Amino acid sequence: MSKITDPIADYLTRIRNAQKAKHRVVDIPASNIKKEITKILKDKGYILNYKFEEDVNYQGNIKIALKYHPESAVPAIKSIKRISKPGLRTYCHTDNIPRVLNGLGIAIISTSKGVMTDKEAREMSVGGEVLCYVY
Repeated sequence: MSKITDPIADYLTRIRNAQKAKHRVVDIPASNIKKEITKILKDKGYILNYKFEEDVNYQGNIKIALKYHPESAVPAIKSIKRISKPGLRTYCHTDNIPRVLNGLGIAIISTSKGVMTDKEAREMSVGGEVLCYVY
């Protein structure tokens, strides 16, 4: 069993792969930051629902119900991309928080006040590490 060096990239890749394979549900090992990202994805309508299972293994599990268009079966998430990587961290100041697709997508940012979207970070005027772009 190999140790994952970038658990957030693994999380995003599992979602991406599950959507390509047209899965309804995807299981992901849990962590606090992954739980926060999952809550943001649900709030912004990119996933149908989620469930945190604490008793599965020592770290818990996140079950995510993926969202598709009812007629065309197109996934709600067109693109989900990791920005700040362990080898090259990407931070943004309050003055230059990135806009994804001119505000149509979201950037998920880890700040001193918690994990939030680019819009929330602008409103609270905090910068932080840019985790990923979703649209």
